[in-house]
Amino acid sequence: MHPIYMDYAATTPTDKRVIEAMLPYFGEMYGNPSSLHAFGQEAKAAVEEAREKIASHLGAEPAEIVFTSGGTESDNFAIKGAAYANRMKGDQIITSAVEHPAVLETCRFLEKEGFRVTTLPVDGEGLVDPDAVADAITDKTILISIMHANNEIGTIQPIAEIGKLARERGVCFHTDAVQSFGQLPFTVDELHVDLLSATAHKLYGPKGAGLLYIRKGTRISPFMHGGEQENGRRSSTLNVPGIVGFGKAAELAGASLVEEAARLTAMRDRFIRGLFDRLDGIRLNGHPTRRLPNNINLSAEHVEGEGMILSLDMLGIACSTGSACSSSSVETSHVLTAIGLSHEYSHGSLRFSLGRYTKENDIDTVLETLPQVVGRLRSLSPHHAGRQ
Repeated sequence: MHPIYMDYAATTPTDKRVIEAMLPYFGEMYGNPSSLHAFGQEAKAAVEEAREKIASHLGAEPAEIVFTSGGTESDNFAIKGAAYANRMKGDQIITSAVEHPAVLETCRFLEKEGFRVTTLPVDGEGLVDPDAVADAITDKTILISIMHANNEIGTIQPIAEIGKLARERGVCFHTDAVQSFGQLPFTVDELHVDLLSATAHKLYGPKGAGLLYIRKGTRISPFMHGGEQENGRRSSTLNVPGIVGFGKAAELAGASLVEEAARLTAMRDRFIRGLFDRLDGIRLNGHPTRRLPNNINLSAEHVEGEGMILSLDMLGIACSTGSACSSSSVETSHVLTAIGLSHEYSHGSLRFSLGRYTKENDIDTVLETLPQVVGRLRSLSPHHAGRQ
Protein backbone atom coordinates (compact mmCIF):
# COMPACT_ATOMS: atom_id res chain seq x y z
CA MET A 1 0.00 0.00 0.00
CA HIS A 2 1.35 3.43 -0.91
CA PRO A 3 1.72 5.90 1.99
CA ILE A 4 -1.40 7.98 2.61
CA TYR A 5 -0.99 11.45 4.09
CA MET A 6 -4.06 12.84 5.86
CA ASP A 7 -2.48 15.46 8.10
CA TYR A 8 -2.70 18.52 5.85
CA ALA A 9 -3.90 20.65 8.78
CA ALA A 10 -0.48 20.16 10.39
CA THR A 11 1.43 21.04 7.24
CA THR A 12 1.16 20.64 3.50
CA PRO A 13 3.81 19.44 1.04
CA THR A 14 5.33 22.33 -0.87
CA ASP A 15 3.89 22.45 -4.37
CA LYS A 16 6.49 21.82 -7.09
CA ARG A 17 5.44 25.04 -8.81
CA VAL A 18 6.15 26.92 -5.60
CA ILE A 19 9.59 25.32 -5.30
CA GLU A 20 10.37 26.32 -8.89
CA ALA A 21 9.42 29.93 -8.14
CA MET A 22 11.65 29.95 -5.04
CA LEU A 23 14.77 28.29 -6.44
CA PRO A 24 16.37 31.33 -8.14
CA TYR A 25 16.31 33.25 -4.84
CA PHE A 26 18.52 30.66 -3.16
CA GLY A 27 21.20 31.11 -5.80
CA GLU A 28 21.70 33.72 -8.50
CA MET A 29 19.20 36.24 -7.08
CA TYR A 30 20.53 36.34 -3.54
CA GLY A 31 20.45 40.07 -2.77
CA ASN A 32 19.23 41.60 0.48
CA PRO A 33 16.02 43.50 -0.37
CA SER A 34 17.10 46.32 1.96
CA SER A 35 20.18 47.00 -0.19
CA LEU A 36 20.12 49.85 -2.71
CA HIS A 37 22.25 48.15 -5.39
CA ALA A 38 20.86 46.10 -8.28
CA PHE A 39 21.13 42.78 -6.43
CA GLY A 40 19.05 44.13 -3.56
CA GLN A 41 16.50 45.83 -5.78
CA GLU A 42 15.98 42.63 -7.73
CA ALA A 43 15.12 40.83 -4.48
CA LYS A 44 12.93 43.72 -3.33
CA ALA A 45 10.94 43.59 -6.57
CA ALA A 46 10.27 39.87 -5.99
CA VAL A 47 9.09 40.55 -2.43
CA GLU A 48 6.75 43.32 -3.58
CA GLU A 49 5.32 41.12 -6.33
CA ALA A 50 4.53 38.44 -3.72
CA ARG A 51 3.02 41.09 -1.44
CA GLU A 52 0.71 42.21 -4.23
CA LYS A 53 -0.41 38.63 -4.97
CA ILE A 54 -1.24 37.97 -1.34
CA ALA A 55 -2.96 41.33 -0.88
CA SER A 56 -5.10 40.63 -3.93
CA HIS A 57 -6.09 37.26 -2.47
CA LEU A 58 -7.22 38.97 0.75
CA GLY A 59 -8.78 42.03 -0.85
CA ALA A 60 -6.22 44.17 0.98
CA GLU A 61 -3.74 46.89 0.04
CA PRO A 62 -0.15 45.66 -0.41
CA ALA A 63 1.06 48.10 2.26
CA GLU A 64 -1.24 46.34 4.77
CA ILE A 65 0.67 43.04 4.45
CA VAL A 66 3.61 42.52 6.82
CA PHE A 67 5.72 39.39 6.34
CA THR A 68 6.65 37.28 9.37
CA SER A 69 8.18 33.87 10.08
CA GLY A 70 4.79 32.13 10.43
CA GLY A 71 1.47 31.95 12.22
CA THR A 72 2.83 31.91 15.76
CA GLU A 73 4.82 35.08 15.25
CA SER A 74 1.89 36.76 13.51
CA ASP A 75 -0.45 35.92 16.42
CA ASN A 76 2.10 37.21 18.93
CA PHE A 77 2.64 40.37 16.87
CA ALA A 78 -1.09 41.04 16.58
CA ILE A 79 -2.00 40.47 20.21
CA LYS A 80 1.00 41.99 21.95
CA GLY A 81 1.26 44.80 19.42
CA ALA A 82 -2.39 45.80 19.73
CA ALA A 83 -2.39 45.41 23.51
CA TYR A 84 0.66 47.60 24.11
CA ALA A 85 -0.38 50.21 21.54
CA ASN A 86 -3.83 50.62 23.12
CA ARG A 87 -2.92 50.29 26.79
CA MET A 88 -3.85 53.90 27.50
CA LYS A 89 -7.42 53.12 26.37
CA GLY A 90 -7.96 50.02 28.48
CA ASP A 91 -6.67 46.62 29.54
CA GLN A 92 -9.25 43.99 28.52
CA ILE A 93 -8.63 41.37 25.83
CA ILE A 94 -11.42 39.01 24.72
CA THR A 95 -10.66 35.61 23.22
CA SER A 96 -12.18 32.12 23.14
CA ALA A 97 -11.48 28.81 24.86
CA VAL A 98 -10.65 27.01 21.59
CA GLU A 99 -7.91 29.27 20.24
CA HIS A 100 -4.54 27.99 19.08
CA PRO A 101 -1.86 28.00 21.81
CA ALA A 102 -0.13 30.83 19.93
CA VAL A 103 -3.09 33.00 20.97
CA LEU A 104 -3.90 31.51 24.38
CA GLU A 105 -0.30 31.48 25.62
CA THR A 106 0.23 35.05 24.40
CA CYS A 107 -2.86 36.12 26.32
CA ARG A 108 -1.58 34.34 29.43
CA PHE A 109 1.70 36.21 29.08
CA LEU A 110 -0.16 39.51 28.86
CA GLU A 111 -2.12 38.68 32.01
CA LYS A 112 1.21 38.64 33.82
CA GLU A 113 1.82 42.10 32.34
CA GLY A 114 -1.35 43.41 33.96
CA PHE A 115 -3.88 42.93 31.18
CA ARG A 116 -7.25 41.28 31.85
CA VAL A 117 -8.23 38.40 29.57
CA THR A 118 -11.84 37.30 29.16
CA THR A 119 -11.99 33.78 27.69
CA LEU A 120 -15.38 32.99 26.18
CA PRO A 121 -16.82 29.47 26.19
CA VAL A 122 -18.05 27.70 23.07
CA ASP A 123 -21.03 25.45 22.46
CA GLY A 124 -20.89 21.70 21.89
CA GLU A 125 -19.95 22.22 18.24
CA GLY A 126 -17.17 24.68 19.01
CA LEU A 127 -18.96 27.90 18.07
CA VAL A 128 -18.50 31.23 19.82
CA ASP A 129 -21.78 33.09 20.39
CA PRO A 130 -21.56 36.66 19.00
CA ASP A 131 -23.99 37.74 21.72
CA ALA A 132 -21.49 36.53 24.33
CA VAL A 133 -18.83 38.68 22.66
CA ALA A 134 -21.16 41.68 22.78
CA ASP A 135 -21.91 41.08 26.47
CA ALA A 136 -18.20 40.80 27.30
CA ILE A 137 -17.21 44.13 25.73
CA THR A 138 -16.70 46.99 28.16
CA ASP A 139 -15.29 50.49 27.85
CA LYS A 140 -11.90 48.94 28.74
CA THR A 141 -11.89 46.39 25.90
CA ILE A 142 -8.97 47.02 23.55
CA LEU A 143 -8.76 43.79 21.53
CA ILE A 144 -10.87 40.82 20.46
CA SER A 145 -9.07 37.76 19.05
CA ILE A 146 -11.24 34.92 17.71
CA MET A 147 -9.90 32.37 15.22
CA HIS A 148 -11.55 32.00 11.82
CA ALA A 149 -11.53 28.18 11.72
CA ASN A 150 -10.41 25.77 14.39
CA ASN A 151 -7.29 23.77 13.70
CA GLU A 152 -8.52 20.65 15.55
CA ILE A 153 -12.24 20.30 14.91
CA GLY A 154 -12.57 22.51 11.83
CA THR A 155 -15.47 24.64 13.09
CA ILE A 156 -15.77 27.95 11.22
CA GLN A 157 -16.59 30.85 13.52
CA PRO A 158 -19.06 33.67 12.70
CA ILE A 159 -16.16 36.06 12.18
CA ALA A 160 -18.00 38.53 9.94
CA GLU A 161 -20.71 38.97 12.58
CA ILE A 162 -18.19 39.37 15.39
CA GLY A 163 -16.05 41.69 13.28
CA LYS A 164 -19.01 43.92 12.49
CA LEU A 165 -19.84 44.06 16.18
CA ALA A 166 -16.23 44.98 17.07
CA ARG A 167 -16.23 47.71 14.42
CA GLU A 168 -19.46 49.20 15.79
CA ARG A 169 -18.03 49.20 19.32
CA GLY A 170 -14.68 50.64 18.25
CA VAL A 171 -12.64 47.60 19.35
CA CYS A 172 -9.64 46.25 17.43
CA PHE A 173 -10.42 42.80 16.03
CA HIS A 174 -7.90 40.05 15.19
CA THR A 175 -8.53 36.65 13.66
CA ASP A 176 -6.14 33.73 13.32
CA ALA A 177 -6.83 32.57 9.75
CA VAL A 178 -3.96 30.09 9.58
CA GLN A 179 -6.31 27.19 8.74
CA SER A 180 -8.74 29.09 6.50
CA PHE A 181 -6.44 31.20 4.31
CA GLY A 182 -6.31 29.46 0.94
CA GLN A 183 -9.18 27.12 1.86
CA LEU A 184 -12.15 29.45 2.24
CA PRO A 185 -13.14 32.38 0.01
CA PHE A 186 -13.12 35.64 1.98
CA THR A 187 -11.73 39.16 2.04
CA VAL A 188 -10.65 41.21 5.02
CA ASP A 189 -13.51 43.63 4.41
CA GLU A 190 -16.07 40.82 4.38
CA LEU A 191 -14.75 39.65 7.75
CA HIS A 192 -14.50 43.21 9.17
CA VAL A 193 -11.07 42.41 10.64
CA ASP A 194 -8.31 44.84 11.60
CA LEU A 195 -5.64 42.16 12.01
CA LEU A 196 -5.34 38.73 10.39
CA SER A 197 -2.68 36.01 10.73
CA ALA A 198 -1.79 33.45 8.06
CA THR A 199 1.12 31.21 7.11
CA ALA A 200 2.46 29.70 3.89
CA HIS A 201 2.95 26.08 4.87
CA LYS A 202 -0.79 25.44 5.26
CA LEU A 203 -1.41 26.20 1.56
CA TYR A 204 1.43 24.28 -0.12
CA GLY A 205 4.02 26.98 0.47
CA PRO A 206 7.26 26.80 2.47
CA LYS A 207 7.62 26.68 6.22
CA GLY A 208 9.06 29.79 7.85
CA ALA A 209 6.98 32.37 5.94
CA GLY A 210 3.86 34.02 7.34
CA LEU A 211 1.99 37.30 7.33
CA LEU A 212 0.08 39.70 9.48
CA TYR A 213 -2.53 41.82 7.76
CA ILE A 214 -2.72 45.21 9.49
CA ARG A 215 -5.60 47.41 8.36
CA LYS A 216 -4.52 50.95 7.57
CA GLY A 217 -4.95 53.13 10.65
CA THR A 218 -4.82 50.26 13.16
CA ARG A 219 -2.82 51.09 16.28
CA ILE A 220 -0.12 48.45 16.78
CA SER A 221 3.34 48.49 18.33
CA PRO A 222 6.29 46.72 16.67
CA PHE A 223 6.77 43.21 17.97
CA MET A 224 10.45 42.93 16.94
CA HIS A 225 13.02 45.71 17.14
CA GLY A 226 16.10 46.34 15.09
CA GLY A 227 16.18 47.67 11.55
CA GLU A 228 13.45 49.42 9.62
CA GLN A 229 12.26 46.51 7.48
CA GLU A 230 8.54 46.32 6.63
CA ASN A 231 8.19 50.08 7.13
CA GLY A 232 9.48 49.75 10.67
CA ARG A 233 6.77 47.32 11.72
CA ARG A 234 8.79 44.10 11.70
CA SER A 235 12.58 44.18 11.91
CA SER A 236 14.65 41.35 10.41
CA THR A 237 16.15 40.57 7.04
CA LEU A 238 13.33 39.35 4.84
CA ASN A 239 13.12 35.67 3.91
CA VAL A 240 13.02 36.34 0.16
CA PRO A 241 12.70 32.72 -1.07
CA GLY A 242 10.00 32.01 1.50
CA ILE A 243 8.06 35.17 0.65
CA VAL A 244 8.28 34.44 -3.08
CA GLY A 245 7.00 30.93 -2.35
CA PHE A 246 4.19 32.32 -0.21
CA GLY A 247 3.11 34.60 -3.02
CA LYS A 248 3.11 31.77 -5.54
CA ALA A 249 1.21 29.48 -3.16
CA ALA A 250 -1.46 32.15 -2.61
CA GLU A 251 -1.76 32.69 -6.35
CA LEU A 252 -2.23 28.96 -6.99
CA ALA A 253 -4.71 28.57 -4.13
CA GLY A 254 -6.78 31.49 -5.34
CA ALA A 255 -6.95 30.13 -8.88
CA SER A 256 -8.57 26.85 -7.80
CA LEU A 257 -10.09 27.69 -4.42
CA VAL A 258 -13.79 27.19 -5.21
CA GLU A 259 -13.29 23.98 -7.18
CA GLU A 260 -10.87 22.51 -4.63
CA ALA A 261 -13.15 23.36 -1.70
CA ALA A 262 -16.03 21.55 -3.45
CA ARG A 263 -13.84 18.50 -4.17
CA LEU A 264 -12.58 18.28 -0.60
CA THR A 265 -16.04 18.81 0.88
CA ALA A 266 -17.44 15.94 -1.18
CA MET A 267 -14.61 13.62 -0.09
CA ARG A 268 -14.92 14.78 3.52
CA ASP A 269 -18.64 14.04 3.63
CA ARG A 270 -18.22 10.66 1.95
CA PHE A 271 -15.50 9.83 4.48
CA ILE A 272 -17.74 10.78 7.41
CA ARG A 273 -20.70 8.78 6.07
CA GLY A 274 -18.46 5.79 5.44
CA LEU A 275 -17.08 5.83 8.96
CA PHE A 276 -20.53 5.92 10.56
CA ASP A 277 -21.66 3.10 8.30
CA ARG A 278 -18.72 0.93 9.37
CA LEU A 279 -18.14 1.84 13.03
CA ASP A 280 -20.33 2.11 16.09
CA GLY A 281 -19.43 4.05 19.23
CA ILE A 282 -18.01 7.03 17.35
CA ARG A 283 -18.92 10.72 17.19
CA LEU A 284 -18.01 13.62 14.93
CA ASN A 285 -16.44 16.57 16.73
CA GLY A 286 -17.13 20.11 15.57
CA HIS A 287 -19.98 21.56 13.56
CA PRO A 288 -21.53 19.05 11.10
CA THR A 289 -21.61 21.49 8.17
CA ARG A 290 -20.00 24.76 9.28
CA ARG A 291 -16.52 23.26 9.13
CA LEU A 292 -13.40 23.39 6.98
CA PRO A 293 -13.78 21.47 3.70
CA ASN A 294 -10.92 19.11 4.56
CA ASN A 295 -11.47 18.44 8.28
CA ILE A 296 -12.74 15.24 9.90
CA ASN A 297 -12.31 15.04 13.68
CA LEU A 298 -13.86 12.01 15.32
CA SER A 299 -13.77 10.22 18.63
CA ALA A 300 -14.09 6.47 19.18
CA GLU A 301 -15.35 4.84 22.35
CA HIS A 302 -13.08 2.47 24.33
CA VAL A 303 -9.90 3.15 22.35
CA GLU A 304 -6.98 5.54 22.78
CA GLY A 305 -6.16 8.04 20.06
CA GLU A 306 -2.44 7.37 20.39
CA GLY A 307 -2.98 3.67 19.78
CA MET A 308 -4.94 4.39 16.62
CA ILE A 309 -2.31 6.87 15.39
CA LEU A 310 0.54 4.42 15.85
CA SER A 311 -1.40 1.51 14.34
CA LEU A 312 -2.38 3.53 11.28
CA ASP A 313 1.15 4.86 10.91
CA MET A 314 2.50 1.30 10.81
CA LEU A 315 0.09 0.70 7.93
CA GLY A 316 1.28 3.80 6.07
CA ILE A 317 -1.57 6.16 7.01
CA ALA A 318 -0.67 9.50 8.59
CA CYS A 319 -3.20 11.49 10.61
CA SER A 320 -3.17 13.15 14.04
CA THR A 321 -4.87 12.97 17.41
CA GLY A 322 -6.73 15.49 19.50
CA SER A 323 -4.62 14.67 22.54
CA ALA A 324 -1.09 15.92 23.08
CA CYS A 325 1.13 13.00 24.10
CA SER A 326 4.41 13.15 25.99
CA SER A 327 6.62 10.53 27.52
CA SER A 328 5.26 11.16 31.00
CA SER A 329 1.62 12.12 30.51
CA VAL A 330 -1.29 12.38 28.12
CA GLU A 331 -2.99 15.77 28.18
CA THR A 332 -6.54 16.11 26.90
CA SER A 333 -7.03 18.59 24.06
CA HIS A 334 -8.24 21.94 25.41
CA VAL A 335 -10.52 22.21 22.36
CA LEU A 336 -12.25 18.89 23.04
CA THR A 337 -12.58 19.81 26.72
CA ALA A 338 -14.13 23.15 25.74
CA ILE A 339 -16.85 21.48 23.66
CA GLY A 340 -17.75 19.28 26.63
CA LEU A 341 -16.35 15.97 25.43
CA SER A 342 -16.02 13.27 28.08
CA HIS A 343 -12.57 11.99 29.06
CA GLU A 344 -13.27 8.70 27.32
CA TYR A 345 -14.15 10.26 24.00
CA SER A 346 -11.54 13.02 24.09
CA HIS A 347 -8.72 10.51 24.52
CA GLY A 348 -10.06 8.46 21.62
CA SER A 349 -9.94 11.30 19.09
CA LEU A 350 -8.46 11.40 15.60
CA ARG A 351 -8.12 14.24 13.11
CA PHE A 352 -8.00 13.41 9.43
CA SER A 353 -7.32 16.38 7.16
CA LEU A 354 -7.46 16.05 3.40
CA GLY A 355 -5.62 18.05 0.78
CA ARG A 356 -4.56 18.74 -2.78
CA TYR A 357 -3.06 15.29 -3.32
CA THR A 358 -5.73 13.22 -1.56
CA LYS A 359 -7.41 10.79 -3.93
CA GLU A 360 -10.73 8.96 -3.77
CA ASN A 361 -8.95 5.62 -3.42
CA ASP A 362 -7.12 7.01 -0.36
CA ILE A 363 -10.52 7.52 1.26
CA ASP A 364 -11.52 3.97 0.34
CA THR A 365 -8.33 2.55 1.85
CA VAL A 366 -8.75 4.39 5.15
CA LEU A 367 -12.43 3.43 5.35
CA GLU A 368 -11.36 -0.19 5.00
CA THR A 369 -8.42 0.02 7.38
CA LEU A 370 -9.64 2.16 10.29
CA PRO A 371 -12.49 -0.15 11.40
CA GLN A 372 -10.03 -3.03 11.54
CA VAL A 373 -7.64 -0.97 13.68
CA VAL A 374 -10.42 0.16 16.03
CA GLY A 375 -11.79 -3.38 16.30
CA ARG A 376 -8.39 -4.80 17.19
CA LEU A 377 -7.70 -2.13 19.80
CA ARG A 378 -11.16 -2.50 21.31
CA SER A 379 -10.63 -6.24 21.64
CA LEU A 380 -7.68 -5.42 23.90
CA SER A 381 -9.61 -2.87 25.98
CA PRO A 382 -11.03 -4.06 29.32
CA HIS A 383 -13.62 -1.27 29.13
CA HIS A 384 -14.95 -2.52 25.80
CA ALA A 385 -14.83 -6.13 26.90
CA GLY A 386 -16.86 -5.28 29.99
CA ARG A 387 -19.50 -3.61 27.86
CA GLN A 388 -20.03 -6.69 25.67
